[in-house]
Amino acid sequence: MRVIGIDPGLRNMGWGVIDTSGTRMRHVANGVCTSRTGDLATRLLSLHEQLSDVLARFGPDTAAVEQTFVNKDAVGTLKLGQARGIALLVPAQAGLAIGEYAPNAVKKAVVGVGHADKQQVDHMVRMQLPGVEIEGPDAADALAIAICHAFHAQSAGRLDDAVRRATA
Repeated sequence: MRVIGIDPGLRNMGWGVIDTSGTRMRHVANGVCTSRTGDLATRLLSLHEQLSDVLARFGPDTAAVEQTFVNKDAVGTLKLGQARGIALLVPAQAGLAIGEYAPNAVKKAVVGVGHADKQQVDHMVRMQLPGVEIEGPDAADALAIAICHAFHAQSAGRLDDAVRRATA
């Protein structure tokens, strides 16, 4: 299964692609879509085009997007929500199923604790994907989101198998 993880952001939208087979994971690619200039609509269009290109290049089977948290700046939260809309729209347009994960759930799945800092997340991503060259903190977060989704999909697959065996 090929998974793309997306870390939404209006300036920097991280993405990371991994391949999974059972418990094995392999890094495919990672990077950051950037949008720093222009009005909001132009920036959102730029993110849409860049992320669409990433999906076309790497052909993921499924996607995972980090849920946003509400911060003290309502305007900033609203803009982040609009960027998150792009992060959800692009994989949906490609016909992908999308998992959504809270930041603490991603950290718990990858690091083992829900309140890990960015350095701990980066370190554990590197441990789980040996030899990976990460394009920055947003890409590291996106890879962590992809890893989290792979863990959840693997667990769901085991549960489905157990239910099938129990009802057979």
